Order: sequence, then structure tokens, then C-alpha cells
Amino acid sequence: MAKQIYQPPQQSVPGQWIDVIVLLLLIFAALFVPVWAKIAVPARVEKLPAGVTYVVNTTKDADGNDVQTKQWTGLTWEALGQNPVMQQQWQKLGYTVESAADIITQPFDYTIEWGGLIGMIVLIGGYYVFLLWHSEKEYRQVIAEKFD
Repeated sequence: MAKQIYQPPQQSVPGQWIDVIVLLLLIFAALFVPVWAKIAVPARVEKLPAGVTYVVNTTKDADGNDVQTKQWTGLTWEALGQNPVMQQQWQKLGYTVESAADIITQPFDYTIEWGGLIGMIVLIGGYYVFLLWHSEKEYRQVIAEKFD
């Protein structure tokens, strides 16, 4: 019995363009949708140093919109844990102790969500197993053609 030589399927040029466009749309959606849905917002936790407090004052601007300002008490560069070199760098960037305090007192929270991490590992592992299982027939045909 003659062995059948494996012939991979041929894809047309319009089919290739459709694949490229679909992949670009999927990549864009994967990157944009979490930001649009506010799922990928960085977690920030307010951590005020000892002796530093603030009160939020709400006023109206000329257009009638609410403007919130913070009235800080006990706020110094030293209270924020900033040495003189750090203080100079903040000032070179145009920050005052009050404007820098909004950034310094709200560090990013890098807590790992274990459920999501394990779920992602299972998803990627499952996809890898699916790829191996799905393409096994073609792999066997190519190997048989080349080595048998």
C-alpha cells in the first residue's frame, strides 16, 4: 500500500488578511477591554505616616463644578520619609510637599490574587494540552512521511 504524502492545506491571500485583522482585533480587545471595564486599574492603598492627616474641602469653580482640595496637617518632607536629596528631586519635577504627598501616601498594592494566578496557569496549561492533542494527527503524518 502506497503511503500518502502529507500535503498541508493552502490558505488564500484574503484568508491570510482576515486572519491578521482578526488577530489584531483580538489583541486590541485583550489590551483595551480590561482598561475600559476598569478591571485593570492599579490598586492603590492610602498609607498616611504617623502624625499626618488631611481634610477634604469641596468648593465650586467658575463653571460651577465641584473642586476638591486637601487641607494637610503635620505634613513635612521628613514625615513623608523623604530625605533632602529626594526632596530636591520632587521639587525639580515641580512638586510641592502637598502635591507630592498625594503620590507618596498612595503606593501601589502588589498583592497577588492566588485564585486568578492558579486559574491562569490552568488555562495556559489546558491550552497547551489542547494544542498537542489537536495537532497529534498532523505530527504523526509528517513524521511518518519523513522517517518511515
